Amino acid sequence: MSVEPLLRIRVGVVVERRKATSPWADYVWRPVSVLVGEPETAPWTRLEGDENLALYYVGAADIALYRTETANYLHNLRSDTPSLWLALRPTGVFPPYDILAVTADPAEGEALTEAGSDLVESVPMPQSIQEAVARFVATHHVERPFFKRQRDRADPEALGRRGRTGDGSS
Repeated sequence: MSVEPLLRIRVGVVVERRKATSPWADYVWRPVSVLVGEPETAPWTRLEGDENLALYYVGAADIALYRTETANYLHNLRSDTPSLWLALRPTGVFPPYDILAVTADPAEGEALTEAGSDLVESVPMPQSIQEAVARFVATHHVERPFFKRQRDRADPEALGRRGRTGDGSS
């Protein structure tokens, strides 16, 4: 059963293509920013640049906001630079990447880095998106007290005891 987000914020994803200085790759790609809303531009349109350095509009994606993640969003908003995490998955053909995810949740952003071949970068969160996320947090956040669990005390005697099974093995 999947939980539906309470709010979706539509954004456009922009990547940079830089000429590589490596003999093994022609270009290096990296997500660099988001556009607020979805522009009327076709995906993989070159926005500016030349053969050495260019910006491309990759396409649109949703930032999904969930009530259970408000503490993470709040932590992000309170940081020095509120960020969004953009994850792109290589296709092996042109266009070279598909949008995998755009998130305002730092924990989810970190989890996205675990797949070795995906491109994951954090980019500054635009002010209007910061405001929308802040409104969402103000509406849905519930402060939960932290309870430190107490560990059970180890019984050193239990470590030395073994029962006999009767067949000669312990």
